[in-house]
Amino acid sequence: MPTAVLRIESGNAGTVVSAIEPETRRDLLRTHTDVGLEDGRAVIRIEADDTSAMRAALNSYLECIMITEKIDRITKGSK
Repeated sequence: MPTAVLRIESGNAGTVVSAIEPETRRDLLRTHTDVGLEDGRAVIRIEADDTSAMRAALNSYLECIMITEKIDRITKGSK
């Protein structure tokens, strides 16, 4: 079973966790995800039944992280 652990070091780690946590509660076929804060970092653990499911989960969560970071920059007035 493929497993991935993403550790995001960011001043927005709590925001990232808050944004992703509801997504981890959805029943997604072939994946299981846990998210939380560890040592000030957002940590996302993904287990998948196969590499296709892992790729889809990683793409989804990375996109969500990118959007969260962009929104934070916009709301703080930086580019």
